[in-house]
Amino acid sequence: MTNIPMRLFSPSRVCLSFLTLLFLLLTALSSVSGGPVFAHPEDEFCQGGSLDQELCDALMELNASGPVTTDKLLAQTDRTLLSNTGYFVVRGVDHILPGGTDHILFVLALFFAVRRLKPLLLQISLFTLAHSVTLGLAAAGFVYVPSGIVEPLIALSIGLVAIENIFFRKMTRWRPIIVFGFGLFHGLGFAGFFLEQDLPDGFFWSSLIGFNVGVELGQLSVVLTAFLLLNWFFKCDWYTRWVVIPASSVIAAIGFYWAVERVLTG
Repeated sequence: MTNIPMRLFSPSRVCLSFLTLLFLLLTALSSVSGGPVFAHPEDEFCQGGSLDQELCDALMELNASGPVTTDKLLAQTDRTLLSNTGYFVVRGVDHILPGGTDHILFVLALFFAVRRLKPLLLQISLFTLAHSVTLGLAAAGFVYVPSGIVEPLIALSIGLVAIENIFFRKMTRWRPIIVFGFGLFHGLGFAGFFLEQDLPDGFFWSSLIGFNVGVELGQLSVVLTAFLLLNWFFKCDWYTRWVVIPASSVIAAIGFYWAVERVLTG
């Protein structure tokens, strides 16, 4: 059995891991807190007859229009350039954590391909460049690909990258090209979500930049967490056999399942 040096469990590494997990937990909780907020719940004073009937009728009509979410309230409020950018940074993070399971699995598949920081950063940089290009082009209306094509390709990219981790112990020469190509499709997926948001007039580019920055922060959080949790074992003989191959197999199975499901459901 391989002996694990005690220095792997140094206080600094344990603290970094704890802080990263705490950050992800707070991010997940903050994304849940943005539930619907009702503008005017039914007023008890109307039932008692203490308010003017016309005012009560107006309140009841407003209630019947349905809930007003915090997103809608923000979209209808005057924003500054800075506040709007910050708002969409949060939206970008929320799209990855916890909602972007497919993007999380793709980034993890990139992570499991290497054990050194330089090739990992190369892959993440190429992926970022690629999806930033198509996100910008699609959001600006220069490129359009139906989601019925984009979503199955995103799922397929997850499976193919994960499968490569199983059969190749080191990053292949063609891996950067594959990562860049698949990143283009992921950017189209990001654009689909971005264009569904309530974009305020005159703030398109700050919204786009903020959203893209948020996406990057979410992805880097995933990579940082995986690195802090697993880099202690990179030099262990069993790491590939008991960590990389099983994890990549699960990721590949999920990716291929999603690809088939998304093709069948359109």
